Amino acid sequence: MTKLPITPLENWVRRKIGPDRGIALTRSAIDRYQLQALNRTLDHARQNSPFYREHLVGLPQTLTSLDRLAEIPFTTAEDIRRDPLALVCASQDRIARVVTLETSGTTGTPKRLFFTAADQELTVDFFHHGMATLVQPGQRVLILMPGQTPGSVGDLLVRGLSRLQVEGIVQGPVDDPAAAIDHALKEKVDCLVGIPVQVLAMASHRQGPALAGQICNVLLSTDYVPDAIVARIERIWNCRVFKHYGMTEMGLGGGVECSARKGYHLREADLLVEIVDPATGLPLADGNTGEVVFTTLTREGMPLIRYRTGDMAAFRLDSCACGTVLKTLGRIRGRQNAMLEMTRRGRRFFIGDLDEKIFAVDGVIDYRGRIDRQDHHTRLTLHIVPVELQSLDTMKACVREAVLCLSAIRSAMADGRLTVDIQLADGPVAVSTGTAKRRIEHRRERNTCR
Repeated sequence: MTKLPITPLENWVRRKIGPDRGIALTRSAIDRYQLQALNRTLDHARQNSPFYREHLVGLPQTLTSLDRLAEIPFTTAEDIRRDPLALVCASQDRIARVVTLETSGTTGTPKRLFFTAADQELTVDFFHHGMATLVQPGQRVLILMPGQTPGSVGDLLVRGLSRLQVEGIVQGPVDDPAAAIDHALKEKVDCLVGIPVQVLAMASHRQGPALAGQICNVLLSTDYVPDAIVARIERIWNCRVFKHYGMTEMGLGGGVECSARKGYHLREADLLVEIVDPATGLPLADGNTGEVVFTTLTREGMPLIRYRTGDMAAFRLDSCACGTVLKTLGRIRGRQNAMLEMTRRGRRFFIGDLDEKIFAVDGVIDYRGRIDRQDHHTRLTLHIVPVELQSLDTMKACVREAVLCLSAIRSAMADGRLTVDIQLADGPVAVSTGTAKRRIEHRRERNTCR
C-alpha cells in the first residue's frame, strides 16, 4: 500500500508557530501556541473594539488554559449585523477590503466584514500551501469563482497559486457549462476550483466527458459539499475531487482535505476551532457532532472570538492516514437551522441529507424545495433541474425513490401526514450561479373551512 504524503499544512503550521527547523510538530506545541495567540487576540480586541471591550468584561486578563475557552461568550452573526464597526480593531485607513454578505429575505440586514492587507495575506498564504496537494509547478488552474475584484476569493487564489509557480485563470461562476468546458479545454487546465453544483453541471453536460483525462484534480468549495456530487464528478472525469471548508468570516479559507480525503485539516495557526452543543453551548468531545465555533488568532481588522457558524460537524477520533498531528474536521453535515421537520411529531433531517439522496441520481444537477403546511398535513415539493430534457419521467421516479430512503420522509408518508411532489424546475434549465447556502422555502396555511 502506497504511503500517503503528509498534508503540506503541517509544515506550514509548524513554521508559523515557531518550533525550530527539524523539531517535529506536536499537539502540545499547537495547544501552547493557540493559548498564547488567543490571549493576544483577546488583548487586541479589548484595546481596540468597543464591542469586545464590553463583551469580554469579567474575563481574566490572561487565560491560563484552553480549558477555560468556554468561559468566553460567543460572538454571533447578529452581533456583526447590528453594529459591524464596533467589532473593527483597525483604523479605517488600514482596511483594505470590506465584504458585504446579504441575508435571505427582504428585510434581512447584511453582514459587513472588514479585512486589512495583512489579513488578506494570511488567506493568500493558506491558499499557497493548501493547494500544494492538488497542483505542481507549471500546471494551470481554472477558477470558477468571483475573482475580478482585488481581494476577492479568486484574486487571492491566483496570488497563492503564483507562489507555487502555478497559473490561476479566473473564469468566474459558471452560468454556461458549455462555455466553461470550452474555456477549460482551450486553456489546457489541469485543475478546477469551483462551486459543487456548477462543476457538476459541467461534468454532466454532453460535452463534459471531453475533460476526462485532462483534469487531474478538482477542488469544491462551499460550506457543505455533498459526497454524492464528489462521486459523480470523479466517475465522469476519472479525477480526484477535494473539498475545502471556509466562509468569509474565517477569511475565506478554513480547512482543506489532504490526499486521504477523509476530512478537513484546518489553519490551526490562524484559527482555533471548537465543536459545541448547539443547545447548551458547552464544548463537545471529539467524535460528537455539534456546531462549529471558531476564533481568529491572527486577524487584525475584525477579529472574531468564539464565532458561531451554525455549521454542524465533528472532529474525527481516528488519526488521518496522511500521518499529520493536525486535527481532522469531518464532513459538514449542514447548518443547524437547515433541519427540516416533516411533521409536528418531530421527524427531522438535515437539508444536506436530502442533497446526498437527490444528487446521487444521474442527470440531476440542482434542485429547489418548498414545504407547505396546512393543519396537520405537509407537502414537500422538489423542483428538479435536469441536465437534459430527456427521460424525465424516469428521473422523477428515481428522485422519489431516493428521497424515500430518508426514514423521516418515509415514516411521515406512511402516516399519511406527508405528500412528496416531484416537479421539473420552471423555466429554462439553468444551474444556480450563486454561492448561497441552500434553503427550503416554508409556507404555512391554516384551513379555515369547518
